[in-house]
Amino acid sequence: MLNVHSFESLGTYDGPGIRLVVFLQGCAFKCLYCANPDTITFNGGTEVSNTEIMRKARNQRPFFGKKGGVTFSGGEPLWQAKDLSVLFQELKDDGFNTCIDTNGNVFNDDVKNLLKNTDLVLLDIKHINPDWHKTITGKTNETTLKFAKYLKDTNTPVWLRYVLVPGYSDQEDYLHEMGQYFKDYSNIEKLEIQPYHKLGIHKYEHLGMKYELEGVLENSAEQLTRAEEILSQYFNEVIIN
Repeated sequence: MLNVHSFESLGTYDGPGIRLVVFLQGCAFKCLYCANPDTITFNGGTEVSNTEIMRKARNQRPFFGKKGGVTFSGGEPLWQAKDLSVLFQELKDDGFNTCIDTNGNVFNDDVKNLLKNTDLVLLDIKHINPDWHKTITGKTNETTLKFAKYLKDTNTPVWLRYVLVPGYSDQEDYLHEMGQYFKDYSNIEKLEIQPYHKLGIHKYEHLGMKYELEGVLENSAEQLTRAEEILSQYFNEVIIN
């Protein structure tokens, strides 16, 4: 059984091709810009069986084509790595492409076991600097970087994802530092720049939570282009989502 927040059918932004996206409940990060604050608490969600998730995946298989498959996001899916690894074995046995969208803040033997049946990791890097990372998420990036190193050592395919928040994660010096840090990670296939947006603000109002970045403006075209120019010096492919 997995604690599921929601499902998205025919997803096109969470891995290659068309995908069934399963959002799991619970996350230890408290990202200032989180677009889904209702997924943070570990107390919510709905218990869903592996059988039900496999049924959904099989029903949607005709839409997946050669590249599509199933992605688990959150929240933070690696908190449920032990149960998720059982499901991933079933998915792989049935020929599905598997993907994890994670911030890398959970790293243990259950996670290592899960990765054996994971085709792709979408690794969300919040910031390369530990102090800025803590400002943005409430946690340092130590575990995330250890997780990234393990993915490199096991040659696990990775797409990096980076939310570009004006004044918080767009500093040019740190973009260069992140590029330098990851430039020799041959398993990183590309980096996706995620423009900052405020589409989840209404959820904060509904939950009675304060949105801490109320006065932060969305990215200008120039800011996005400049970040793309910098990061393209270090990665084979950089795209703006």
